[in-house]
Amino acid sequence: MAALEILGLVDVRAGSGTYLRNGASDLLPNTMAWGLLISSQPTKELLELRCGLEIFAARLATERASVADLEELEREVDAMEASVTDLHAFVRADRSYHRRMLAAAGNSVLTGQINTIHSLLRVWMERAVEDSEQARVAALEHRTILEALRQQDPDAAASAMAVHMDTATARLSAFLAIEAGDPRVQRA
Repeated sequence: MAALEILGLVDVRAGSGTYLRNGASDLLPNTMAWGLLISSQPTKELLELRCGLEIFAARLATERASVADLEELEREVDAMEASVTDLHAFVRADRSYHRRMLAAAGNSVLTGQINTIHSLLRVWMERAVEDSEQARVAALEHRTILEALRQQDPDAAASAMAVHMDTATARLSAFLAIEAGDPRVQRA
């Protein structure tokens, strides 16, 4: 089921069941092609690649973001801040924020690479934010990135995204270790 969810074919809803999604998954062809290429690579390397690409995307977005892009990013940060107690809504706003920032970066190849990584990690990324405090920290990190974009400061945007990627990667790595039953890691 996790693999089908990663491929975008089913939607797993806790306490409700598993549902077939309407229509074909837009990500399925790319996910399958990339999955074949990177299937032997550890998740850690995917996270490292995501970090570098997201930092580069933030840097590009400082040069290319329109007023409309910045307004949409503001709405997404507002939605994240408003939904810190509704983690499902928070994750949707978080995902939308990253999509909007990628669109603002204006590099379709970069966007494709990051979207592929997100699709491969999506199931775990959606579950890694486990409480309202983690959501508050992530929302603040997104707001900091947005402010750097507004100031058109590529170094500040890259730095803010690096901080966000570090905390997101640490949170996801801890979650994956717990899921794998690593005895060195326990839920708080």
